[in-house]
Amino acid sequence: MACLVSRVGRELQRFDNLCIPYRFKNDSDGVEVLLISSQKGMGKGLMFPKGGWELDESIEEAALRESIEEAGVLGNVECELGKWNFLSKSNHTFYEGYMFPLFVKEQLDFWPEKYVRTRIWMNVDEAREACRHWWMKEALDIFIERLASSSEQFWNGQSL
Repeated sequence: MACLVSRVGRELQRFDNLCIPYRFKNDSDGVEVLLISSQKGMGKGLMFPKGGWELDESIEEAALRESIEEAGVLGNVECELGKWNFLSKSNHTFYEGYMFPLFVKEQLDFWPEKYVRTRIWMNVDEAREACRHWWMKEALDIFIERLASSSEQFWNGQSL
């Protein structure tokens, strides 16, 4: 059972963490990724779920929690894609953000930020175009390269 209340405040946060929620489609279109709107609405652009890494949780637990709170999805957090430094436009502060793929196993009907965010599944090209942050686009490219490499190794009979 998922918690249906979002954590708030930055007092106990170490860094930001972000997830790229994804799933495989049954047809030939391959992979889809999930983007969400800002709490301020669709006019502010789309992004991947992100938020703070609290002192009382692992970075992977934080990534999953943010995906539940903001996008209403549960799944497996996979190996880190990297770390990015970015400037917060709201308070002009630099943050470190760690990005992780999240293989989505379940999409919830109700989640903490359901009424303040819109979630949209897109193919990778659409997501790259719609995503508002350069560092999220860069992480998406790294994720797709990793996915393609893993798939190639699988089909060539190599162990992953």
